[in-house]
Amino acid sequence: MHAPIDSNALATLFSDARTHNAWLDKAVPDALLEQLYEHVRLGPTAVNSCPGRFVFVRTPEGKAKLAPCLSKGNLEKTMAAPVTVIVAYDEDFPETLAELFPFADARSWYAGQPALITENALRNSSLQAGYLILAARALGLDCGPMSGFDGKALDAAFFAGTSWKSNLLINLGYGDASKLRDRLPRLPFDRACVLA
Repeated sequence: MHAPIDSNALATLFSDARTHNAWLDKAVPDALLEQLYEHVRLGPTAVNSCPGRFVFVRTPEGKAKLAPCLSKGNLEKTMAAPVTVIVAYDEDFPETLAELFPFADARSWYAGQPALITENALRNSSLQAGYLILAARALGLDCGPMSGFDGKALDAAFFAGTSWKSNLLINLGYGDASKLRDRLPRLPFDRACVLA
């Protein structure tokens, strides 16, 4: 059992953290993105499947390829963000299970079941996206996760000929706190939770 993290760490991850839509003109070093992934990859997934795949779009060429895939409301903030992470999932993740989960023939659990593969890949890559947000905040980055893109167009632009499919986008960088809105409300415990 580990001791709980202190209130400052909790504030960094949750209570003081905000979704950012405006960004400072400050680059995110590639080394920091590599460090970010080192933390993300340690988070648990079902049978250690790790189906999440991450494209760190940070060049003008990458942003130009991404732009036509975005909804109008997400275009400006995404083009201004130093990095946009395409969180994807690999539908061929069962092929890595012999390496990642050597205790059983987990690959056979998914054989011939494309719906099960997609369901698990989507669920676990979403979980990994959550780890990415928390790890980014822990490393001093701000995040702006979002939907609002044409998945088919994005998959054609970035993943044609592969088994990868897009899940969501996360803008990363150093947020402009002067442009934050007031925090939106959240549901209280008694409306969102049940003790059974």
